[in-house]
Amino acid sequence: QVQLVESGGGLVQTGGSLRLSCAASGSIFSINAMGWYRQAPGKQRGLVARITNGGTTNYADSVKGRFTISRDNAKNTVYLQMNSLKPEDTAVYYCNAEASDTRQYWGRGTLVTVSS
Repeated sequence: QVQLVESGGGLVQTGGSLRLSCAASGSIFSINAMGWYRQAPGKQRGLVARITNGGTTNYADSVKGRFTISRDNAKNTVYLQMNSLKPEDTAVYYCNAEASDTRQYWGRGTLVTVSS
């Protein structure tokens, strides 16, 4: 089992920045990749950014050039630096871990609100 705890959400104005953190614990040796997903009201949850154990990253087109995912292996923590935030970035952001046995683990989510 893997436990994920997110932090760093909040209210920010358009053009502002936030950094989300996700701390992993438990069977972290089984994790192949971690990522951030988001779900806005009335919409499906979708991938924002993902990073593999090897450091390969991929991003949703809507956040490329504005968001950066990174990881600190010593702290078992993944970060999402979000710059130039827009109102359409408003959503609940969920941390995700992909295990080697194909299990998916999720955090409880952290709310990001971008005011116009």
